[in-house]
Formats: sequence, structure tokens, C-alpha cells
Amino acid sequence: MTKKQKVSHIIQILEELFPNPPIPLVHKDAYTLLISVLLSAQCTDERVNKITPLLFKLANNPLDMSNLSIETIREIIKPCGLSPAKSKAIFNLSHILINKYHGEVPNSFEALEELPGVGHKTASVVMSQAFGVPAFPVDTHIHRLATRWGLSSGKNVTQTEKDLKRLTPKSKWNTLHLQIIYFGRAFCPARGHKPEVCPICSIYG
Repeated sequence: MTKKQKVSHIIQILEELFPNPPIPLVHKDAYTLLISVLLSAQCTDERVNKITPLLFKLANNPLDMSNLSIETIREIIKPCGLSPAKSKAIFNLSHILINKYHGEVPNSFEALEELPGVGHKTASVVMSQAFGVPAFPVDTHIHRLATRWGLSSGKNVTQTEKDLKRLTPKSKWNTLHLQIIYFGRAFCPARGHKPEVCPICSIYG
């Protein structure tokens, strides 16, 4: 079996199990998605979804957020971890969005990655899920599974992203990264993994 056939089969399995994967982070627009993804660094989506309603009740747009103090933001988001850095980033990027982008989230990788606290992975999530631009955000879970399935050498997330983009159809990237995340949670965890019962690892593990 060629690698291409293997990838096609893995995609087929993911399509059957998770045909319409929802975005795990609760949001209403590009701005609330951006803030949610920023908060999800080293924090579970579940915890982020518990914290963001409290934050967005006070401020769910750049103008209202920039009127809060960094201390207020930090207190609310403390359970997400890294709150000193994240609160400054949220405050500062909200000001930049107002002053430079008329309060709108820019829809380019370059502009997003220039914002405080926004790395390539965060920009990729926003581009794919808010603007529908093909992207393949690779987090630690996707990195782990791609390595486990032999789709990437697993040197780093940058290499894994390149490998997955090369191996998979561009039209499927935006759905595929979500399908892999959900698959990992359901069948392919980092700890306590049982390869023999995993629908993919039992074949390709």
C-alpha cells in the first residue's frame, strides 16, 4: 500500500466517524474565535468554553475589550493559565484591531501573525474556521497522531503541517484538522491508548 492509499483510507475512516465536526471553541464571530483560540494555548477547550462566556459578557468586541483593564481581563481568564501574558495580548491586540483595522479581524495570515499573542497555529484556526481559507492548524494532538500514523517524521509541528498539507487534498484541510482532533479524543489519547481497538492504529499504528 502506498502512502497516498494509506492517507485516503485514513481520511475515509475519519469521514465516516466524524462527518461534520463542529468547531470545539464556542464563539459568535472572528473576534471571539480569535480570543478563544488565544486562550486555548496550554489549556483545554472545555475550560476555555467555561471562561469565555464570563469574559464575553463584559466584552465581546475589540472596543469593549480595550476599555477593560488588563487586570480585569487577567482575573477572569486566570483558570486558563498563562494569564499575565494572555491578558496583555488580548488587551493590546484589541487596541490594534481598532486603530489599524477599523475594529475588524484581518483575514490574512501575515496580519494575524503580527498581532500580540497570535502565532501561526492560532492564525491558521482563524483563517480556516472564521474565513474559510484552506489551512491546516497543527496542535500537539494532531502532531502526535500524524507521527503515530507514520504520516510525518514528527520532528516539530512545522514539519508535520508541511507533511499533512503535502499528503492531503487542500479542499479537506479545514475539516480534516477538526476530525483528527475529535478522533484523538475519542480513540487515540496520549495516555492509556489501546492501539488494538483504535480504528486507525489497529491498522496503521
